[in-house]
Amino acid sequence: MTHNARKRFLAPAKPKLRDEDAGNSVFSSRAANPDLSKSKAKALDNERTAGLISRISDLQDRLYALHQHKVLLVLQGMDTSGKDGLVRALFSGVNPMGVRAVAFKAPTDAELAHDYLWRVHQHVPVKGEIAIFNRSHYEDVLITRVQGMIDDDECERRYAHIRDFERMLTETGTVIIKVFLHISHEEQRERLQERLDDPDKQWKFDPNDIEQRKKWGDYVKAYEHAIRATNTDYAPWYIVPADSKVHRNLAIASLLLETLESMDLQYPPPHPDLSSFTVV
Repeated sequence: MTHNARKRFLAPAKPKLRDEDAGNSVFSSRAANPDLSKSKAKALDNERTAGLISRISDLQDRLYALHQHKVLLVLQGMDTSGKDGLVRALFSGVNPMGVRAVAFKAPTDAELAHDYLWRVHQHVPVKGEIAIFNRSHYEDVLITRVQGMIDDDECERRYAHIRDFERMLTETGTVIIKVFLHISHEEQRERLQERLDDPDKQWKFDPNDIEQRKKWGDYVKAYEHAIRATNTDYAPWYIVPADSKVHRNLAIASLLLETLESMDLQYPPPHPDLSSFTVV
């Protein structure tokens, strides 16, 4: 049972990204049974997520075998919101055939010489594939807006481009799942400090993260605006509380599983000509 995650996490028409909502663990075992200890609840929730991943793996195998549908999972969020960890947690146990993760960094000179959607379009999923975007085309209406690289008019034009781009993808067979991983200001501080304090994690730390953190309020407004402007019936946004990594993983696994189940994926029917073959 996935608790109707698509309905629960669907972004409202006018989203408000409040810190107090980032820790809302609606799917947690303790929400259903407050008497559970934290350690017991964590173990149960990890077990539930593993069960969902097993079912996702089965449906992904059918998706790959059928070679008709395409799935695009878009992950956006503030720095340290857990995009990398989520990809590892959900897809490490899934057959790598038919699954592909793409991390979008700062654009190269060649990418800058094209329109901003050019580099993204190259990586959309092919038939039978799940593609995961770790950051995406939304960086071009987020960091560019906060940094003053585009003005309001250009931002609105890009929202229109994105809506048209995503409609074209869905009309040609791609199912799009767009997720905002919602962490609080304090949780980000703790995660950045953890990277600094742990020698094995310092490679993840970028001093620029401190500068970007100073613009937290601007990024919140930019995300609220972007989600509102591009939250469509054909490519809806989901806002998932992500202060808890355990519950974040459970929520996204539920979203993905519900989406795959709604596609009624079946293995291709047996080929009648093969009935005459015998392996000796």
